[in-house]
Amino acid sequence: MSLQNTQLNDSWTLYQRLREQTPLVQCITNYVAMNMTANVLLAAGASPAMVHCADESGEFAALASALSINMGTPSPQWAEGMYAAIAGAQAAGVPWVLDPVAHAATGFRRQLVTALLDRRPTAIRGNASEIIALAGASGQGRGMDSGDSVESAAEAARQLARAQGCVVLVTGEVDLATDGQRSLRIEGGSALMPQVTAMGCALSALLAGFIGVAPGQTLAAAVAAAQVFAAAGLKAEQHAQGPGSFLPAFLDALHLLQPSDLQRCPVSEQL
Repeated sequence: MSLQNTQLNDSWTLYQRLREQTPLVQCITNYVAMNMTANVLLAAGASPAMVHCADESGEFAALASALSINMGTPSPQWAEGMYAAIAGAQAAGVPWVLDPVAHAATGFRRQLVTALLDRRPTAIRGNASEIIALAGASGQGRGMDSGDSVESAAEAARQLARAQGCVVLVTGEVDLATDGQRSLRIEGGSALMPQVTAMGCALSALLAGFIGVAPGQTLAAAVAAAQVFAAAGLKAEQHAQGPGSFLPAFLDALHLLQPSDLQRCPVSEQL
């Protein structure tokens, strides 16, 4: 069986498993992304929970299937909630995903991302500039926007995955998932996706959902999340006239996705 057919079967199997198991995904995310993230998780078949207060985030994380940590609008109080949630998740064996939004932009964010990396995420999802900077190199990012291509971030992603002992998913015009040894490219998506806010943030939470139902299969889960997301974007584009109509079309496409939709988003080995 070819790589494409094997990965298609794996991605569809994991997507069906996600819909059957309805994983509870705790999201500590930014104000802009909350609604979008919750709607994406619901459309995919997962169950979202926006629990960020340190007084309860750790206790709640122990009950969740997976945890998604997003640095989009951080504060000292939210950072404490993140630390508590991660501690609770790790004590219960719950995987967690880091979305290092604009982590290099300010001193506070740099300190925060260092502390989060010390807590060893199961996976990291970011744009090319975020991943390049996180690996210690110089990128062309500006705030939350990427100025680098996914291809240019490939080696940085592999280095970061090896250093952290995790899977790294770099998203952009083409997505790349790597565990430091094996790297896979996922094509597809839509040019309208970057014109809708919080798409990447929502993908990070969806990635957490996939990891939550795929213990020991983190790389396959990352590819599945990216392929499902890209396929929904490609399908939605057919029914959208612009960013405004794209968003509801994307949620519908995600909810109604079929194996034939995944076939339009090929996966290939990155050498």
